[in-house]
Amino acid sequence: MPEVDRTPDWQPRSEEALNNQLATYDQMRESCPVAWSEYQHWTVFRHADVMTVLNDHDTFSNVVSSHLSVPNGMDPPIHTPYRKVIEPYFSDQAMARFEPTCRSIARKLVKKLQTNEPFDAVDALSQPFALQIQCAFMGWPESLQAPLNQWVKANHRATLSGDREAMAFIAEQFDGYIRQLLEVRRNAGAEAAKDNTSLLMEETVNGRRMTDEELISLLRNWTVGELGTISACVSILLNYLASHPELHRQLARNPLELPEAIDEILRMDAPLMSNRRVTTRPVELGGRTIPAGEKITILWASANRDERVFGDPDAFCPARNHQNNLLYGAGIHVCPGAPLARMELRILMEEWLAAVTRVTAADHSKPERALFPAGGFHHLPLVVEKR
Repeated sequence: MPEVDRTPDWQPRSEEALNNQLATYDQMRESCPVAWSEYQHWTVFRHADVMTVLNDHDTFSNVVSSHLSVPNGMDPPIHTPYRKVIEPYFSDQAMARFEPTCRSIARKLVKKLQTNEPFDAVDALSQPFALQIQCAFMGWPESLQAPLNQWVKANHRATLSGDREAMAFIAEQFDGYIRQLLEVRRNAGAEAAKDNTSLLMEETVNGRRMTDEELISLLRNWTVGELGTISACVSILLNYLASHPELHRQLARNPLELPEAIDEILRMDAPLMSNRRVTTRPVELGGRTIPAGEKITILWASANRDERVFGDPDAFCPARNHQNNLLYGAGIHVCPGAPLARMELRILMEEWLAAVTRVTAADHSKPERALFPAGGFHHLPLVVEKR
């Protein structure tokens, strides 16, 4: 194979790209749909090319790190038994059992929001909701919420800066939290609460119980995914409704429309910006020849706005766009936690619409977008009127 040209096609960390992420991706989708950069390596912008990657797991492997990642960083056949273990935790029955707890958390947080006074929706609602929901779902103590919140922020700063030493330290810190939770349950023996963490400790893969290393990796992946993306989702939804008051009123009148509306808003403005793959063989993609062993960045924030599939990417049309929406991925690695995320967001928005008659952007400060690789908002000042 001829030597690959490593001249950057774009600069994803440039100030212009970071300050105008969606516009940059929209432009790249047209001008260079598969692009090379030192930061993201090969970035895939178009929906069709992303589907090629998702549907060919033999060529585009999920094993992107030397560190164990259960089950996200695994390929079949290793991936399959781990996936089978976790799917029942997101079944209809499991969601029905958790729904009252979820609704209680959502209702209390919405009730606490101040009326007719500016507040930061990230600090007051999106982050607390994500933290409380995750701890409740896993059976973790409330005392862990504050350390987890600080851990998420430190992890984001380290990822943003590319500080590998800091990232390793932060990962070890999280592992310490989980080891302690596992130890508490082992010491309790038969008296341990039958929460999801305890139940996972009893699961078997290939005829044996998972090791602590596997459990910690699984719980880390669940937690990082839940805390980051759910908070981003909430901030995106509230920002959109503040900008579209008629939709806010429509959904308040017709809450059954919420599930598809939520998915559509999050199609236009991605909470999870990207995922990674690595090529196992040379491959042609989007007119580029990519060697084996190359890192691929799937840019959900671009693929879900592809005009070839969705027409005007900013046109709100849930019925038309639902089938091709990649909010939760596709293929064998489609997000197993999608039922939980959809239920959490639906319930929170039901409680929001039941309590809030009007939401507007606050005048005193501007929203601040989170920076790649995070989605959503870092700061979202809003004002609400309540019933």
